[in-house]
Amino acid sequence: MARKQDFTAEQHSVRVLKVSERVRHILSELLARQEVHDETVSAANIAVTEVRMTPDLRNATAYVKPLLGAAEDDVVKALRQNTAFLQREVAKRLGLKFAPKLKFRKDESFAEADRIEALLRDPKVARDLDEDDEAAGEQ
Repeated sequence: MARKQDFTAEQHSVRVLKVSERVRHILSELLARQEVHDETVSAANIAVTEVRMTPDLRNATAYVKPLLGAAEDDVVKALRQNTAFLQREVAKRLGLKFAPKLKFRKDESFAEADRIEALLRDPKVARDLDEDDEAAGEQ
């Protein structure tokens, strides 16, 4: 009887990262080739910015960002309506025992980065940062 291979936590997390990156590539390819037969999805250029997998590789959350000002909510809704097709295609191309269940969410990391950058450009914050630099230079 074959013994189940034991993975260390580090090997397991590397595997999760590799599979999530592979899923991201597959989804990006499907969207770039316009293989999803949906008007909203086909009309938008959609970037899959990140895929996060659960440790058991059964669930994946894909973070997407429509480019060129497409309506994010409409695109995410259209992707959710086409989840079954996308899961089937990912399962075929991934070749794992279990295909991950896909969820789609809009990627808000760019908006958060813009918000933080705007805060750092605020004159009050810049003044405080300059004071901290001067205090560090005196020591």
